[in-house]
Amino acid sequence: MSHSVQRLRLVIRGAVQGVGFRPFVYRLATELGLRSWVLNSVQGVFIELEGEPPTLQRFVKRLYVEKPPRASIQSMEQSVLEPVGYTGFEIRHSEHTGEKTTLILPDLATCPDCVREIFDPTNRRYRYPFTNCTNCGPRYSIIEPLPYDHPNTTMKAFNMCARCREEYENPLDRRFHAQPNACPECGPHLELWNEQGGVLAQHDTALRRAAEAIREGHIVAIKGLGGFHLVADARNEQAVSTLRERKRREEKPFALMYPSLHLVRVHCRVNEAEERVLVSPESPIVLLRREQDDVAPSVAPNNLFLGVMLPYTPLHHLLMHELGFPIVATSGNQSDEPICTDEHEALQRLAGIADLFLVHNRPIARHVDDSVVRVLMGRELLLRRARGYAPLPVLVKEPLPPLLGVGAHLKNTVALSIGRQVFISQHIGDLETPQALQAFRRVITDVKALWEHQPQAVACDLHPDYLSTQTAYQMGYSVVPIQHHAAHVLSCMAENEVEPPVLGISWDGTGYGTDGTVWGGEFLLVTTASFERFAHLRPFRLPGGDRAVKEPRRSALGVLYELLGERALEVVGHLFTDSERRLLLHMLRQGIHSPVTTSAGRLFDAVASLVHGRQVVNDEGQAAMELEFLAHRVRSDEAYPFALLDGCPYVLDWSPTVQAILEDVRSGVEPAQIAVRFHNTLVEMMVAVARRAGLERVALSGGCFQNAYLTERAVRRLSEAGFRPCWHQRVPPNDGGIALGQVVGAGWFYTNASHESRG
Repeated sequence: MSHSVQRLRLVIRGAVQGVGFRPFVYRLATELGLRSWVLNSVQGVFIELEGEPPTLQRFVKRLYVEKPPRASIQSMEQSVLEPVGYTGFEIRHSEHTGEKTTLILPDLATCPDCVREIFDPTNRRYRYPFTNCTNCGPRYSIIEPLPYDHPNTTMKAFNMCARCREEYENPLDRRFHAQPNACPECGPHLELWNEQGGVLAQHDTALRRAAEAIREGHIVAIKGLGGFHLVADARNEQAVSTLRERKRREEKPFALMYPSLHLVRVHCRVNEAEERVLVSPESPIVLLRREQDDVAPSVAPNNLFLGVMLPYTPLHHLLMHELGFPIVATSGNQSDEPICTDEHEALQRLAGIADLFLVHNRPIARHVDDSVVRVLMGRELLLRRARGYAPLPVLVKEPLPPLLGVGAHLKNTVALSIGRQVFISQHIGDLETPQALQAFRRVITDVKALWEHQPQAVACDLHPDYLSTQTAYQMGYSVVPIQHHAAHVLSCMAENEVEPPVLGISWDGTGYGTDGTVWGGEFLLVTTASFERFAHLRPFRLPGGDRAVKEPRRSALGVLYELLGERALEVVGHLFTDSERRLLLHMLRQGIHSPVTTSAGRLFDAVASLVHGRQVVNDEGQAAMELEFLAHRVRSDEAYPFALLDGCPYVLDWSPTVQAILEDVRSGVEPAQIAVRFHNTLVEMMVAVARRAGLERVALSGGCFQNAYLTERAVRRLSEAGFRPCWHQRVPPNDGGIALGQVVGAGWFYTNASHESRG
């Protein structure tokens, strides 16, 4: 079979049954020479297609454009899988088996028909910021209990007028059973408030005055679909730096909203795949390579990329039409807190940040942040899974018992299994504050209530100090701890429908190991029964423990102490004060508050400290990101030496690599050249271990695989070496995917226990 053939799975939900959708799919697929099948199921329409990638993408484009007149696609999940060798295309019998789970659709971007209406002066919804139809608008953010019906949404306080009711009840109307259907006569409305909650303006005047305030350099908190945005003129350095100062967000990039795709193309490099994601119904933030710096320097300091989205609600379309320039549209919260959803709460929590509040009276049932995507090798890689994607499920091969996964401590999500479906919550965030912990517990309650399932057990991280782990043990269910890096690999395998045995490469910043040390540069052999630690990066100490996360200089000291002993201070001693040097040396000598780690993330930090002088960061991963940006600047296949030491497990010795880096630094080699050689070396380490393991299948997971250069090169080199790598697409490689892996791991635990009891 040709290696260029792919199998594309599409899971389509919406008005696609009983409208001639399957015969249409059959005609289109056979016309394009694609093979496989289509069927209706109780979960939606499932399509599998095998063919050349360009032909598969033509099918997807034509599916949207040429679908039957009464069909509407509300969501379409795409997954690229290994081909199985179908010889023709067939319409399979409808599948009625399995649990009839109620699928809750995510919130979807405003469709073109509704956009046309809000800008049509003759239409009754002209400039109405809550326009929607069956094909678009709020879903997950307004649902209270199931079933999804108007009285069970936050729209229940708004009684439809006669004209809206007529649309809602007409099967031929595109607003047939559109639960949030409303118009200016009967629906929600806008108000502009001052910092005390005093009403300054209403309806369209409120929107126009908010736009005027943004033009004048003010910061406006805007209540949107799943919560508040803090908005400022992205061209105005004073406004953006003021927002940074007030929000206490020192360097982490701000997301931008652009008025048009045309202007995005002026400022950024946009390929066809990135454009497709930008204008999709999910409408996430997309990371794009900067081309022209027409935004304020404080938007994304020291960053090659901008996080860009297009307007995705009528309110945003109207606002951006008024402004005509990009705005900062960052989450309405203080750092490390969940996003605000209620206007009265926002007055308290955003006091001192926002100058004005543009609010509305449609309640938000649950917070939903903007999703974040980067495109790798023509595919979506979700970095934050929220609006547009959550809570759609991942389909696993075998049914699972009802299991709840409570995720990790950072980038938290939770997951619930129902049969073959694992529903993953929206992004919750880092469990660093009481507000974040409260939001986490609220989402757990919400997930169980929405699907009316009580879990048989709760899966959690092995780390005893994670608040998610502690919560799991307080819930009164059986608890199944799953090792952090095993959960990463299982998440990647589940998403890609890959069966064991697999070599999992799980690289990140921190994860609690089965031996009580800090893992993070792991190679795991995954079998049907368990996982085995096959290899790892050479360990080193982290002086100060968690403080090293924010101080790459400490990681550099730990790496060099492992390599050079106390002579390490000859290299990096100048980065510390006299008292710090004495204290840190004592800690390393005695092994006090200096945990042993194999962390790939901290190794990245150490090299960043040595190569481009990044000694202190404000966000985990910042130093590694800057090292990646350097690697993008040059092209080279050069790599540094390393050693693979025999043992059980094998140890990847980076000491020859670090010694060569130190020599290059002393010799004045360009930092970008060192960065690309370091990245290439890490990939060659992966290939060396894969060859030693001898398994064809390799799964790449963990926060380090957010790095585009590392991931793309790893996939290419592993493929060239004869392996079949898989990586994440619609589930984040970072800790946002841990909950899925926990559920799958706990499912394996119960399956094996069942087999043993029968044996």
